[in-house]
Amino acid sequence: MKVLVVGLGGVTNGGKTTLAEKLKNMLPNCDIISQDDFFKPESEVETDERGFKLYDVLDALYMDDMVTSIHNWIKSPASSGVVTEENACDSLKDVYILIVEGFLLYNYEPLNKLWNRRYFLTLPYEECKRRRSTRVYQPADTPGYFDGHVWPMYLKYKNELEENASMQVDYLDGTKSQEELLSYVYSDIIQELNKLRE
Repeated sequence: MKVLVVGLGGVTNGGKTTLAEKLKNMLPNCDIISQDDFFKPESEVETDERGFKLYDVLDALYMDDMVTSIHNWIKSPASSGVVTEENACDSLKDVYILIVEGFLLYNYEPLNKLWNRRYFLTLPYEECKRRRSTRVYQPADTPGYFDGHVWPMYLKYKNELEENASMQVDYLDGTKSQEELLSYVYSDIIQELNKLRE
């Protein structure tokens, strides 16, 4: 049994969840773990001096729980409820794929040993702000939250990532069509699977 762990990180509203779901539907023995499932409750998330809840930082997440969930999946992917594709070619039947998607995947050291492939979706400021304004969050974004917290934290973590020369990351343009992004990442993962099988 072989396992491929794929990171799908990047900017808020960059299309990570949509891309992950589409890949899951196309790839054999594929499962998703979403970072959004590990947010701490609002009462445990710090508030800064401007009154902004600091959700876009690692401290807002139960990262250790996330790492544990990923390790548990890797140890026993078949017991995670992954549906084995009946029509998967025989050479792929013993390969399991985990897509981990979230906005802060590559800035947490314990996760960095796990990735087979890392993708990072980017968006320009205006497009990101436009998309973010169409989404409803719980708790809702307060006025000025995007400019005062969300975007600066994205830039901070992206810069950290770019400065880490040892980190091999495939940057993806989130303004491209979903079909184009899906086609690129799918082909890339298939190449990785073929390497695993050799």
